[in-house]
Amino acid sequence: MTAHSRNGFWGVFVRSIDRLSTLAGFVASGMIVLAVAITCQMIWVRFVLSQSTVWQTEMVIYLMVAATLIGLPYVQKLRGHVNVDLIPIMLSPGARKMLAWGVCLLVLVVAGIMTFYGFEFWHIAWKRGWKSDTVWGVRLWIPYLAMPVGFGLLGLQYLADLAALATGADKPFGLDEKAEL
Repeated sequence: MTAHSRNGFWGVFVRSIDRLSTLAGFVASGMIVLAVAITCQMIWVRFVLSQSTVWQTEMVIYLMVAATLIGLPYVQKLRGHVNVDLIPIMLSPGARKMLAWGVCLLVLVVAGIMTFYGFEFWHIAWKRGWKSDTVWGVRLWIPYLAMPVGFGLLGLQYLADLAALATGADKPFGLDEKAEL
């Protein structure tokens, strides 16, 4: 990071979003650990105690979906998504920068749409008191909240990525200008 980008508004913004994305990653990791623990408890209850389970399967599904959605910004922060560097490497530094901007802007649009409709879906479930059609009958606004939160945080992470590109704190696709095939 340059001195200007570290101390300016955008530097503070990028660091704040990085911390928020890291927190989201820890929350997602905790959800996965909890889902594994509940699965182990479910196996114990079913096969050792020979009792039926009521809420465990549904809870594990909700936790894993929520962990996936809430973990999105952390994975983006680490550049952990599956990608193909072949096209960026083949491009000139200017074209590479334009492609990085285009990709970030496109993902921002998609994340914005998913956040909007995810929030709308969550709000309807909350307002109408929707419950799952299972014995457990979980209030559906609780698991549905992961959609607008996850995509909203992903959008913020991409906005931080754009700010890092604009200030020179990050290189397009993390590649040096000299990178080529």
